[in-house]
Amino acid sequence: MPVATYVRDHVGRLYRVGETDVEVSGRSRRTVLWAAWAAMLAAGVGQYGFGALIPQLQDRWSVPELFWALALWTLCQAGTAFPVAWLREQKRLTSSGAMWIGAVLCGAGLVTLAQGQLIGYSILGGVGAGLVYATCLSTVVRWYPEKVTRKVAFVSGAFAYGSVPFVLAAGAFFGQEFLWQAGVVIALITATAGAVMKDPPEHWWPPDVAPREWALDRARVPNRSALKEFRTHEAMRCGTFWWLYGGVAFAAAVSLYDLVYLPLFVGDRALGVVALATLAAATGTGRVLVGWISERIGRRRALVWTLATGGLAQFVLLYSQNVAGLIIGATLAGLGTGCCYSLLVGVSREYFGETNGAQNFGVLYTAKAAGALIAAVVLASQGPMFAFTAAGVLGLAGAVLSKHLSQPGRPRL
Repeated sequence: MPVATYVRDHVGRLYRVGETDVEVSGRSRRTVLWAAWAAMLAAGVGQYGFGALIPQLQDRWSVPELFWALALWTLCQAGTAFPVAWLREQKRLTSSGAMWIGAVLCGAGLVTLAQGQLIGYSILGGVGAGLVYATCLSTVVRWYPEKVTRKVAFVSGAFAYGSVPFVLAAGAFFGQEFLWQAGVVIALITATAGAVMKDPPEHWWPPDVAPREWALDRARVPNRSALKEFRTHEAMRCGTFWWLYGGVAFAAAVSLYDLVYLPLFVGDRALGVVALATLAAATGTGRVLVGWISERIGRRRALVWTLATGGLAQFVLLYSQNVAGLIIGATLAGLGTGCCYSLLVGVSREYFGETNGAQNFGVLYTAKAAGALIAAVVLASQGPMFAFTAAGVLGLAGAVLSKHLSQPGRPRL
C-alpha cells in the first residue's frame, strides 16, 4: 500500500504525493472528469435552452416577464456557488450529495415550467443548476490541480453547447409533454453522474508530475501563481477583485440579453432557433479554445480579447443584413460573452491563491447575478437599437475593466 508524503514548493504550497487516483478513490480521475462533463451537459439546458422557448412562451407571458424569469434563474444559479463552496470546505456537503440534490431541482425546474410556473422554474432550476455547476467545477479542480484551466474549460463548455440538441428539439416539439420528458432526462443524467463523483484527499497531487519542478515552471510563464493565499474577505479588499467583478458582470449582462432577444430580433422562428444554437455551440467550444489560448498568452489578455469580441458582436448583430451576417454575429457573441467563465476559475486562483480558491470563485461568480439584474433593468425594456448598442458598450466596458487586472502584491513593471 503506497504511503502518502507531503512536500512544499518554493512558495510554501503543500502537495500530497505518492498515490495514484485509483488508489485514493477506487476510480480514475478521467472517469470523474467525464461524469462532470455529462452533468454540465444536462444542467446548462435551464439557461441556454430557455431562449429557445421564449417565442412559444410569449403566448402566456410578455417578453419582459420572461426576461425577469431568466434573470431570477441566473440570480439563483450564480448565488448558489459560494454557499456550496463553503459547505463543501466545511465537509457538510459531499460532491455526490450536492449532485443528487441538484439533479432533482434541475428536473423540477422544467417540470414546473411545463405546469405554467415561471417562479418555480427560476428558483428550483436556478438553485439546482448552481449546485451542479459549482460541484462539478470544484471537483475537477481538485482532481486536476496541474491542469486547472484546461479541464475547467472542457467541463464548463458542456454547460453551453450541451443545450444545442434541446434548442433544436424545442423549436420542433415544444409542449408540456416535451418539457416533462426533458426534465426527467436531465435529472437522470445528473443523478447518474453524481454517483460517480468523489473528491480526492486534500492537497492530492498526481504522482507522474513533479510538483516542485512544476511550480518553478509556473514562475516563468504568463500565468504565475499567487504571491499570497488570500481569504475571501482579504481578496475583497483588493482593487483587482472589483475590476474583475465588474468585467464579468458586464459580460453576463450581454450574454443574457443575447439569449432572450436574439430569437425575437431575427423574426423568423426557425432562423432564430438556428442563431441561438450557433450562439450556444460557439460559447461551449469557445471556452475550450480560450482555455488553451490563455495558457500561452496569459489569462488577463485572453479575458480582454474575449470581452471585446462580445461587445463588438452586438454591433454585428444589429447591422447584419443577411443570414451569413447573423450567424457570424451569433458566433462572435458566443465566443466573447460566455468564455470569461472558463477563465474565471484560473484567474481567481492565480490572483488570490488556491487554499480558498473555491470560495473566492464563488463570490466572483455572483457577478453573473449582478449582470442579470443589469440586463433586466437596462436592456429588457428597450428597443433593439438602444439595447444592442448598450449591450455592445457594456461588453467593451468589461474589456476596459479587465485591462486593469494585476496580481495583488506584484509590481506591474
